Amino acid sequence: MQGVQRRVLWVAILASFVAFLDGAVVNVALPALTRELGGGITTQQWVVDAYLLALGSLILIAGSLSDTFGRVRILRAGLLLFGAASLACALAPTAVWLIVSRGVQGVGAAMLVPSSLALITSTFSGAAQGKAIGSWTAWTGTAFLAGPLVGGLLVDFASWRIIFAINVLPIAATLFMLRGLVLPGPFPAASAAGPRPARRIDAVGAVLAAVGLAGTVFALIEQGRLGWGSTAVWLPFAVGVAALAAFLWWERRTPAPMMPPGLFRIRNFGIGNIATALVYGGLSLGQLMVVLFLQEIAGFTAAQAGLASLPVAVISLMLSGWFGTLAGTHGPRFFMAAGPAVAAAGYLLMTAAAEPFNFWLQILPGQLVFAVGMSMTVAPLTAAILGAVPAEQSGVGSAINNAVARVAGLLAVAFAGVMLGGVLDHGSFRRVMVITALLFLAGGAVSALGISNAAARSVRERVS
Repeated sequence: MQGVQRRVLWVAILASFVAFLDGAVVNVALPALTRELGGGITTQQWVVDAYLLALGSLILIAGSLSDTFGRVRILRAGLLLFGAASLACALAPTAVWLIVSRGVQGVGAAMLVPSSLALITSTFSGAAQGKAIGSWTAWTGTAFLAGPLVGGLLVDFASWRIIFAINVLPIAATLFMLRGLVLPGPFPAASAAGPRPARRIDAVGAVLAAVGLAGTVFALIEQGRLGWGSTAVWLPFAVGVAALAAFLWWERRTPAPMMPPGLFRIRNFGIGNIATALVYGGLSLGQLMVVLFLQEIAGFTAAQAGLASLPVAVISLMLSGWFGTLAGTHGPRFFMAAGPAVAAAGYLLMTAAAEPFNFWLQILPGQLVFAVGMSMTVAPLTAAILGAVPAEQSGVGSAINNAVARVAGLLAVAFAGVMLGGVLDHGSFRRVMVITALLFLAGGAVSALGISNAAARSVRERVS
């Protein structure tokens, strides 16, 4: 690996690491911050979903900006915005302030993730690209899974506010590494020197996507408190659904769509994104419920709940790069089919949770099996999808895939109250574990039936 490639890889890892870490670290702090700021389960859902909502609704336009104005430029802007919003979260005097600041964090994160992956796809090619994506997946996946550990320790031994303030450190390190970085490759968008002149920005599509997601998610969260008969619930839901329908209509007709419909006609890209929605919906739902169950039902402290996720993070870090390399050599289909099935088995094992509670027998085995399954899945999934996208569209391709993952998680968390029946206990926890397992199994089945190793080989031969 050349010096510039190594630097690009670490910039991409650090930039995404902070976004994924913050998306997960807050889960374990939810009970503590609602004890101080109030609001109960509704505040908890909004603290999670305000971030995911902004991230999911704006990540597509951020991908277009990355392809148009340059990866480095958009990445730097995202880091600065994310850092400022993190400090605002740390200083939040009220729940509303925190929720709004989390939304601004999501805007910054939307600029980080597609730009960082596009750095990799525009700098690496062939087998080296698969290995680089595997390394990126290992570290960012570890951030997502280790977040509860970091958050738990900070909540118990310092304050929940510190989980936001510490973001300044990796942001500063990434900004330092970006200084003077000029990327190789034929695409002007891959340079910090200036914008590409040709591409238009799909502002209408961005507005429709944001309104559509905001309306539907608001209704899904608030219906548990107000009921579907409330105008404050059904009206935003209707407006949101209409806006999403208008978004799909607009994207098929505008000359410069932020979500080019033609990309979904590429087999591995289209099928891979369906699998992404199912797998990441299950991941967001399942891991949030495990963290909340351990604290609110099993009586774990925040630090203990965080430590419970440590084996998952270690396994992910150890195995993700290896599975990414294997998928680059043998094709992604087997790993994308078998990995979610293994993860589903892990969640089914966790349905053993009952009184008297025993973490070592009822939760840990399932978490370990789940970790192996996710390690098998994520790097091959990411490589298959991004490897199918033309290099000049790597920013928007990465953005679409990440938008699908975040929106799936957003909707899964919004539906959590419905799945729980309004109460988290042993019975509702087991029910959600079964639903999570079904989502993973569906993702594996879609991959087994639709992903093509031949398509992946064709892409590798074309770029190598």
